[in-house]
Amino acid sequence: MSVSVESPWQEPSVLDPALVRGTWRAAEALHGLIYFAPEAHQRYAALGIDQRAGYFASRAAAMGPVGSGAVTGAFFNFNPALVSHALPAVWERATPQAVLAARLDAADAALTRVLGDTVDSDEMREAAGLARTAAESVGERPEGRALFAAHAALPWPDRPHLVLWHAQTVLREFRGDGHVAALLVAGLTGLEALVLHVASGAVPRRFLQRSRGWSDERWDEAAGRLRERGLIEGDEPALTDAGRSQRAWIEAATDRLAAPAYAVLGAQGCARFIELAQPMSRAVVESGALSAAAASPRDLSAPA
Repeated sequence: MSVSVESPWQEPSVLDPALVRGTWRAAEALHGLIYFAPEAHQRYAALGIDQRAGYFASRAAAMGPVGSGAVTGAFFNFNPALVSHALPAVWERATPQAVLAARLDAADAALTRVLGDTVDSDEMREAAGLARTAAESVGERPEGRALFAAHAALPWPDRPHLVLWHAQTVLREFRGDGHVAALLVAGLTGLEALVLHVASGAVPRRFLQRSRGWSDERWDEAAGRLRERGLIEGDEPALTDAGRSQRAWIEAATDRLAAPAYAVLGAQGCARFIELAQPMSRAVVESGALSAAAASPRDLSAPA
């Protein structure tokens, strides 16, 4: 199935879609650091939670002590068996509140280690203010965005670098929930979305397949379905023209659904945020702190 970009439900955006995407990407490494930083793994381990379970627990904790079904649905593209291995058992070892506190403490330590004096700079305070303005501006738009709504309801930290980190987390989940909506409209399962993403050449199969817990058999089955739909071709799958059109539609829809969060900043505010945040994100990437995702920092925690 191929979905037209002229779908009747789309809303016009007051911002250039490329600017919307660029504003999100400018600080995404600052958010994504939390998934790979040793500080996070150490703090979850202190709660009796291993590294993989720590990912699911820390990202889901804003929703409370939820089970695997809710997290499988919200996270979209993980093997349900992988999720159920971690949840709800993890809540027997630590409360969601304890996990959230550990996550914030880890973000503080990791960002301070990587950014040094920048965490107390005027640039950090300005970037944090812009990001918080954007995140708070869509607080009244929780419909259909469970992960966003849960994170938006959390209390704001005090220090500027943590305000920026939390704001980017909220904005990332706002965009991510919209991205999942676009994938569903496009008729893709979570696994099919991963295969299509790999076929675009944006990220290696090995990283996405292993991190999401899918077997070769299930992966190849999904690839077969996409071939039947004419979206990929070849033994080492690549996008067909129809596949590229589908991907373009998905990205355009994702940008359009994310645009309300940045409308309050306007084009000038977005450009200023990019100017401020990009050097900080670059410092994160150049430090090697993103570990396995360093080769593709823009895809750190994206649904697909």
